Amino acid sequence: MEFNTICVHGSTRSYDNTGSISVPIFQTATFAHPGVGQSTGYDYSRVQNPTREYLEETIAKLEQGNGALAFSSGMAAISAVMELFSPGDHFITSDDLYGGSHRLFHHINAKNGLSFTAVNTSYTEQIKAAIRPETKAIFVETPSNPMMQVTDLKKTAELAHEHGLLLIVDNTFLTPYLQRPLTLGADIVVHSGTKYLGGHNDVLAGFAIAKDEKIIERLRFVYKNTGACLSPFDSWLLIRGLKTLPLRMDRQEQNALKIAEWLTKQDKIKQVYYTGLPEHPDYELSKQQASGFGSMISFEVDSAETAERMLNRVNLIHFAESLGGVETLITYPMLQTHAEIPAEEREAKGITDKLLRLSVGIEDANDLIADLTYALKVD
Repeated sequence: MEFNTICVHGSTRSYDNTGSISVPIFQTATFAHPGVGQSTGYDYSRVQNPTREYLEETIAKLEQGNGALAFSSGMAAISAVMELFSPGDHFITSDDLYGGSHRLFHHINAKNGLSFTAVNTSYTEQIKAAIRPETKAIFVETPSNPMMQVTDLKKTAELAHEHGLLLIVDNTFLTPYLQRPLTLGADIVVHSGTKYLGGHNDVLAGFAIAKDEKIIERLRFVYKNTGACLSPFDSWLLIRGLKTLPLRMDRQEQNALKIAEWLTKQDKIKQVYYTGLPEHPDYELSKQQASGFGSMISFEVDSAETAERMLNRVNLIHFAESLGGVETLITYPMLQTHAEIPAEEREAKGITDKLLRLSVGIEDANDLIADLTYALKVD
């Protein structure tokens, strides 16, 4: 089946015999056994639940993996992946990462004996130079959050496998609709399903997807024993959200391109970071490894005062720190998503008091531009 059809119809397995078009919500913690030594295939919802299983099979198909696991958040999914490793293991990561991933790696995983080296993974030679005998994996975001750096997934996968490493890709910004890292050689894909996959700012979720059955088995063991699995109702919300994923992302990308082009023409906007602009350094690479550019834009204004004025004056656009929903959100990474990264390190990456991040929704682009025009205006 084609991607759009999988989004609508999901798993081809039937989980009830009523003919319900909507997947049933199996809102139960436990399942009864027909008799001693007999099972319906379900025992306890922490281990597996039919609603969640339907969602996981759908996500695995969309990412072209052999298995997927649905977690209670994107950070829960990444945390589970990190449990595949042991004290002493070393990781190479993108130096431009979501602040939550940075906190997890350096404040939780590090105290458990894992070590991390951050490089600009847009440059394969920097990744290669950081490899050590104890290196076990490369973790990348592409495009990265919030500076929109792009990693060459095929080259990075080849380098990883040449050295016996796993390549882990956070595919939250583009989703499998626009980018499928497993087909380019990645070993594990993670998502914050809270964002585009859910798409309505009403549910927390995360996913880990892989092709290798052994990796899937190990992740399932972690998932079963740590218990951060997605609830039946939240699984149903994700199933519902996925049905419109292509429609939403097409509209969001159309809006984003129009807004990005408009931003480049404003006197108070000094730099626009959007992979869909031809002047972006990774524009051609983005066209090669993805089928679209998504709808995340970061931009630098002329002063901290302009940034604060915009955040205080937007009306239609919400000042909030999430992304990927149908509503347009504007974020101040310095104070929100990346606040706990040391200031010197953060500013060296360009995450200053002048940087704003825009998650473009499905509203009319002209209304969004009008809101930004008002927010930029000096009275």
